[in-house]
Amino acid sequence: MVKAPFLQAISVTKTYSGAEASGVKNISLDIEPGKITAIIGQSGSGKSTLLKLLYGLMSPDEGIVNFKGERIWGPEEKLIPGHDAMKMVTQHTNDLNLFARVWDNVSAMLPSTNVRLKEEKTEEILTQLNMMQLAKQRVADLSGGEKQRVAIARAIITRPEVLLLDEPFNQVDTSFREGLQHDIRQIVRETGLTVVMVSHDPAEVLSMADKLLVLKTGEIVEGGHPKSLYQNPLNLYTAELLTNCNVLNANEAKACGMRADKEYVVVYPEWIRINKVLKTSKWKVQQVLFKGFYEDLILENDGILLRVVNDEGKYNEGDMVSLNIKKWLEY
Repeated sequence: MVKAPFLQAISVTKTYSGAEASGVKNISLDIEPGKITAIIGQSGSGKSTLLKLLYGLMSPDEGIVNFKGERIWGPEEKLIPGHDAMKMVTQHTNDLNLFARVWDNVSAMLPSTNVRLKEEKTEEILTQLNMMQLAKQRVADLSGGEKQRVAIARAIITRPEVLLLDEPFNQVDTSFREGLQHDIRQIVRETGLTVVMVSHDPAEVLSMADKLLVLKTGEIVEGGHPKSLYQNPLNLYTAELLTNCNVLNANEAKACGMRADKEYVVVYPEWIRINKVLKTSKWKVQQVLFKGFYEDLILENDGILLRVVNDEGKYNEGDMVSLNIKKWLEY
């Protein structure tokens, strides 16, 4: 007997009326169990719509969404929308009880038929998310990132098979975000939880996801492992999503010493090497953008601008430098 796909969308379409077409169009995908799948795309590309269709918060106009071979019911057919084996967490934490303790917010998701088991599971999940030190604090007194942890703890304490995250780190400080990402990955490894997340931030998906799906105007244009997509994106759109890259036309590329056969050339900032060989120095350091342990240099030559990553900190605005471009992509 052939095993049914875990979570699957088949030719799913959901459109919204308006001046511009929006939603998703004829999407088919399979979500792999026990992995983190990230859906990325520009605003309005259909990311959140697709997530709601997978959860059952919306019904598709066409197509079908299945979980383990059974169709997911939409809000017209189910009194409380959303599949029972899934939980969704958004960037908003409106369902939290602000004036109750963290412990009470999380434990409230479990029945009180076995008080000891309820306490054990609450302690376990708070420990997994590094929140035991917050257990006695009121939610109202927490930071945005800490509230997001509470929301995630409430979602996974009931042991759903799928956790859906809609821009989960949007309100979370950078320093807090990395710890939360690490904790979620650890829970996935330990429990086999399947995570499907929507994000617009490449830093989140590149370090966290096992697979990326790229949406453009409601359609999946490519997918794969984050490293593969970053190094060799099939589309200019994907390259611009994943990195702050330099995009040049064919004439500009030729002026930079690159031979291009296609309309556009993409050069990642880290693919450019700079030095101060005076005889060949044609590029002027227009700006130095301090980023902490590295800096971005904005270089200019005959109206062409290039962004370059530099970790040496030895260049100043007005310096003249030469370039060596190691790699580029053509589209």
